[in-house]
Amino acid sequence: MRRVAVTGMGIISPMGNTSYNFFENLISGVPAVKRITGTFAPLLNVKIAAEADFDPTEHFPIKQIRTLDRTTQMALVAAKQAWSDSGIVIGDDEQKRAGVYMGTGLGGAQTIDSMLCSVYKDNVSRVNPLSVVKIMCNAPASHISLQYALRGPCLTFSIACASSAVAIGEAFRLIKFGQADVVVAGGTESMLTLSSMKSWESLGVLAREDDQNPAASCKPFSMDRSGFVLGEGAAVIILEEMERARARGARIYAELTGYGTTSDAHHITAPTVEGQSSAMRLALEEARMNPQDIDYINAHGTATEMNDLVETQAIKIVFGADCRIPVSSTKSMHGHLIGAAGALELIAAILSMQHKSIPPTANLKTPDPQCDLDYVPNQGRVGLNVRVVMSNSFAFGGSNAVLIARLV
Repeated sequence: MRRVAVTGMGIISPMGNTSYNFFENLISGVPAVKRITGTFAPLLNVKIAAEADFDPTEHFPIKQIRTLDRTTQMALVAAKQAWSDSGIVIGDDEQKRAGVYMGTGLGGAQTIDSMLCSVYKDNVSRVNPLSVVKIMCNAPASHISLQYALRGPCLTFSIACASSAVAIGEAFRLIKFGQADVVVAGGTESMLTLSSMKSWESLGVLAREDDQNPAASCKPFSMDRSGFVLGEGAAVIILEEMERARARGARIYAELTGYGTTSDAHHITAPTVEGQSSAMRLALEEARMNPQDIDYINAHGTATEMNDLVETQAIKIVFGADCRIPVSSTKSMHGHLIGAAGALELIAAILSMQHKSIPPTANLKTPDPQCDLDYVPNQGRVGLNVRVVMSNSFAFGGSNAVLIARLV
C-alpha cells in the first residue's frame, strides 16, 4: 500500500485565516465566540456564534461573488492557500490522477435562506437563475476542480458533522490504493443564517449564552455544558502520494496513516459508545498502531450532555480506564463548523505536532465527574513531544469517522 503525505494546508476560520494565526489563537485559549452580527439576530433566541472574519471582496471580483455561495467562496480561498502552501504543480499528464474530495453539511445555506426569503416573504416571481448551482452541495468541490484542472474523482460527502473527516479519509484511501496521486480534500460550511439557526435552536443543541461572558458559552466536558456554538469556515489540505511528494522536495506536515468509519445504527441523533470506539479501533488497526502510540486526541467534544459523556466512555474503552492521553475539544474556541469541523480539527491536531503544543479545552471551569480524562483545561501546553495524533468526528445520523496522522 502507498503512503499518503499532507503537503499543504489552508484555513478560513473564526480563529484566523492562516494556519499560523489559527494555531496561535488556539494555544492562547481565547474563544472566537461572540454575539452574532447579522441583521436577523433580534429574531433569534440564541444570539451567539463563531463567525469567520471573511470578506469575499478581498478575494473575488463582484461579478464572480454573485455566482458563488459563501461556502464555495471560503472553500476556494482555503484551497488556494493550501495549493500555494504545498507548492504543488500538476502536469497535463497528471490531471486525471488528481482529484477533489470535499465535505459539507448543507451546501449553499446562505443562498437557500436568501431565496426562501425572496419567494415566501417578498413574493418574487423569479429567483436568481444561478440559485441551483450556488446551492448544490458539490459546488465547492466542482469549483476547486475547475480552478486547478483536476480531472480525477471530484466527490462531495454530506454526512453532517463528519462530512470533511470522511472526505479526507476517503481521499487518503484513494491515494493509498493507487487510484489517485494527489487529492485536494477538506470541508466548508456557513450555516449562520436565520433559517439554519432557528432549526438548530429548535433541536435544543445550541449553547446558552454565558451570563458573564458570551465567549465562554461553549463548555465541553464541563458540568454546566449546555450545547455547541455554530461556527463557519473552510479547511482544506493537499494529500499527495509520499514518494511523489519527496521527489519534488515538498514540505511534509504529516503522514495520514489510519482512518476508521462506522455507523451506530441506533438513533438519528443519540451516539453510541460502541460505534465511536469501533471507529477509533479501526483507525488504529489501519495505522498499525497501539493505543499507547497516540500522543494527543482532538475530541469531537460538542459540549452537548450526551456526546461528551459517550465520547469519554468510548475513549476509555479503547485507551483504558486509566487513560492519560491529553484530549481537548477545540470547538470550545472556534465553534462547531459542521461539515468543515473534521478537516479544521485534523489541521489543529497536525499543527500540534508541528508546534509541539496541545491546544486547550477552553471554559472548562467545573469538570463533569463523569468526564474524567485529561481534557487540557483552559490553558494550552507547549514544549511537548507530540508525534502521533487522532482526530474524532461523530455525526448526527450515527456516522463516525476517526483519522490518525503522524510526523515523518
